[in-house]
Amino acid sequence: MRSDQQRYRTFARRTALLAGGKALLLSTLVGRMYYLQVVESEKYAVLADENRINLRLLPPPRGRIYDRFGVPIAVNDQNYRVVIIAEQTPDLEATLSDLSQIIPLSESERARILRERARKRAFVPITVRDNLTWEQVARIEVSAPDLPGVSIEVGQTRDYPFKDAVAHVLGYVAAVSESELSGSSDPLLELPGFRIGKTGIEKRYDELLRGSAGTSQVEVNAVGRVIRELSRNEGQPGKDLILTIDMALQEYTQQRLATERSGAAVVLDIHSGDVLAMGSTPSFDPNAFNIGISWSAWEELISDPLRPLTNKAISGQYAPGSTFKMVVALAALEAGINPRESVFCPGYTTLGKDRFHCWKRFGHGHVDMVDGIKHSCDVYFYEIARRVGIDAIAAMARRFGLGGVSGLGLSGESAGLIPDRDWKRGSLGQPWYPGETLVAGIGQGYILTTPLQLAVMTARIANGGYAITPRLVRQGLAGATADPLAAETVPSLGVPSAHLALIRDAMDRVTNDLRGTAYAARIEEPGMAMAGKTGTAQVRRITMSERLAGVRDNEDLPWIRRDHALFVAFAPVRAPAYAVAVVIEHGGGGAKVAAPIARDILLETQLRDPGRRLSRQRVAEAGSG
Repeated sequence: MRSDQQRYRTFARRTALLAGGKALLLSTLVGRMYYLQVVESEKYAVLADENRINLRLLPPPRGRIYDRFGVPIAVNDQNYRVVIIAEQTPDLEATLSDLSQIIPLSESERARILRERARKRAFVPITVRDNLTWEQVARIEVSAPDLPGVSIEVGQTRDYPFKDAVAHVLGYVAAVSESELSGSSDPLLELPGFRIGKTGIEKRYDELLRGSAGTSQVEVNAVGRVIRELSRNEGQPGKDLILTIDMALQEYTQQRLATERSGAAVVLDIHSGDVLAMGSTPSFDPNAFNIGISWSAWEELISDPLRPLTNKAISGQYAPGSTFKMVVALAALEAGINPRESVFCPGYTTLGKDRFHCWKRFGHGHVDMVDGIKHSCDVYFYEIARRVGIDAIAAMARRFGLGGVSGLGLSGESAGLIPDRDWKRGSLGQPWYPGETLVAGIGQGYILTTPLQLAVMTARIANGGYAITPRLVRQGLAGATADPLAAETVPSLGVPSAHLALIRDAMDRVTNDLRGTAYAARIEEPGMAMAGKTGTAQVRRITMSERLAGVRDNEDLPWIRRDHALFVAFAPVRAPAYAVAVVIEHGGGGAKVAAPIARDILLETQLRDPGRRLSRQRVAEAGSG
């Protein structure tokens, strides 16, 4: 009996302890639930919303680019891409393996995705593949439950309707590199598939064209699938730009240049500085960089000796040859040399023991300044260069836009080189020699210019001596009336109008006088005649042994060793409006190769002039009435 009572008391104590423990646990649980649901309710409501609601950045539409007449030359198209979010997939590599059963992924693509996972935040989508077909999109959507973190996005891709015709002007856009991402605080650069300008106008005005990011709040379920969009802010679209380019003229210029292996041409409005056309051949298709250029295609482009990726109009540096003689003549006029004073040309001149040849073997006889330009007599310009001196010639050349960047603003523009005594002493540690002045007098030696600089030089001669600055952006559609990154000023060069009139007259005779060096390339249409200057720039010196062996013509040499062909011109002669410069690499003679191209381009320019086009339209309408 006592034993039963003892067992009962023991049981009762244990029951009481167990009940007390349960009560303690229950009260703790209730207290915790109260703490979480009441005291900390706001905190966990926010956390729940963060799990339920995703905030995503929206890339803005990139600004479109138009030519001067509103023709779209850079636009946006829809692009379907597959992306993956690292934080939403438990095993990224396994998911990529599953995805590769639908769209094959190379080892380099996988490595690139893993690198991006390491440098991007876990919630930022990583682009797996751009430009998907409808079939690929459908197959990925069907398999979506087995591909955690994988989704299809609809984005935009840049499209260049005219392809290679304007590639060097526009440039291209491509994916953001690691160095560009690390050097920027713009969150747009982290977005999958986002592209920025790499060259040309696309690079120069990238921030204006880029716009600012929008945001989208979306509700997702437990596996990360989007249920609905809660709110959207589209952000600020990129700014549209109107260029100075006339796309029809640009296409014609590029096609005309393409008849030669390598070269460049620039057409300017001589009063505003508008670049109406800027061609460089060979060219490339900028659309290839949007869809992702293959390694083999890239290797082919960068290894091509004709340099299709280089805009030779602004980056190519060439001795100007005889196109430089107008600058030498202007320096002589400023120095007080009488333009009617003649120089006898027997086909060469001597300086000490050295002989300097004229291009015409047996000489031009007695020539004055106008005849010297008309016949492109080297001996005449040897003589006046010797009398004027290199420093005065260099100073005049710089006033006309040579030897410095133009202000166009495109990356890769070369400054060229206009040498003088100080330059040689500072750069080479050597004195300037008299023979170097003679060589400079015909645009050879150390002198280097770009086709754009030669066009600017010609425009300043034609417009009466005003220092126009070339420009490519005419207007922004959002309301800007000019290039938003440049101010427009047109100061005078301070060159007497009589001097410029004499040079223009001499250039007129080059093309329109029967004995002018470019008479065969003249424009015969009434009211459209051009004035110009031929140039042939040696890329190597013909040795005396080669001369004795009869190797005097470019046709006798391999292409790479032939002279460059140059021609500069303006038109119409009586009321100048346009200037052009053409350089054909290893083309031979300027009169034979470059001048016909310049003639055709200038004629096309005048035929496309809006005023002339409107006049022809009115005449046609009047005739039909």
